[in-house]
Amino acid sequence: MFFLYNTSIFITGFLLKIVAVFNKKIRLFVDGRKSVFTKLETAISPSDELIWFHCASLGEFEQGRPVIEKLKTKWPNYKILVTFFSPSGYEVRKNYRFADLVSYLPLDTKANAKKFVEQVNPKVAVFVKYEFWPNLLKELNRKQVKTILISGIFRKEQVFFKGYGRWMRKSLNTFDHFFVQNETSKKLLGTIGLFNVTVSGDTRFDRVYDILNQDNTIYEIAKFIDGKHTLVAGSTWPEDEALFIDYVNNHATKEEKFILAPHNINVKDIEELKTSFTKKTTLFSEKNHKDITAAQVLIIDSIGILTKIYSHANVAYVGGAFKTGLHNILEPATYGVPIIIGPKYQKFNEAIELVEQGGCIVVNSQQEFNSIVHKLHHDKQVLSDKGSISKNYVKNNVGATDHILNYLQKQL
Repeated sequence: MFFLYNTSIFITGFLLKIVAVFNKKIRLFVDGRKSVFTKLETAISPSDELIWFHCASLGEFEQGRPVIEKLKTKWPNYKILVTFFSPSGYEVRKNYRFADLVSYLPLDTKANAKKFVEQVNPKVAVFVKYEFWPNLLKELNRKQVKTILISGIFRKEQVFFKGYGRWMRKSLNTFDHFFVQNETSKKLLGTIGLFNVTVSGDTRFDRVYDILNQDNTIYEIAKFIDGKHTLVAGSTWPEDEALFIDYVNNHATKEEKFILAPHNINVKDIEELKTSFTKKTTLFSEKNHKDITAAQVLIIDSIGILTKIYSHANVAYVGGAFKTGLHNILEPATYGVPIIIGPKYQKFNEAIELVEQGGCIVVNSQQEFNSIVHKLHHDKQVLSDKGSISKNYVKNNVGATDHILNYLQKQL
């Protein structure tokens, strides 16, 4: 199986170079990896004491972030390397100030794995949630590098727990410790003989809870809202946006405001979205326009401010669950607002729990969406109760970062 794996990695690397000619995102993926080893050689010296964090993309980065920042504050002499697999993660966080170097992760060939581990020579390797690369893990094990997984989550459908997954279970055996989000993950690992496991929870709770300690006010957003009841929709796809177009155009009152932060912000799609609304609509990039207060819909055509925007919401809608998968519901939850989502949320433990507790409401249709938006606007008690559930859910789940730091302290 390892032979087939290594063959597939080689073929994938070759095919990606061809596809990169026609696809911008794949081109970033390929071109970004061309200078990885040169950058590592320049930024890291043999005498450096370094801790390496690997994140697949932005979501995993947010889980690693509270650990990175507290670790850097507590042990500033250690260098921090953060690697990403996806361009979307790297491009957004390549200048992250708490890391000494942010890099792409090379493709997991035997040669790349050996060269990467030798150059980086980490004191500890930290993998966030997912991403189990057999050659890298084998090389870390060979070099006796302490390797841990944080905010891990396992499901019985994964290859490790199948009869044919024995070869991948060998990769899990290289980890010194697993910090997982729930008891289910711990029990699953136990079924394959792995007991070096701590149920620490999800570090994202620490991250979003700490957000409350900063100033989240955005003047232009407050000016747009003008004291009115506001629904903020984050990371939306066209399937999500269709709900808003219908509601705003046919049912919204003058006392309601809507802020949409689409997942895709290319100019053509943003303009199409804007023209879909019959009520006055403006873009955040036009925030200096004098009539921002008069608009009923504000479309966020920039990135990096959604977390702060949620602080201005009375109700939040989090996108993705009518499409491929739900985006982050913890950011709005920490501000104590009710959250509306679509039906595809079953792979997200926080969504399952918050739906069960009542802070998060699932809608399956336009009619259900219209009904709950109307209710949350007019029934202040329901609005308050569901918001309190969201806020307390986050507050009651903090602490994962401290569990991990206590472990790391013994390794450094």
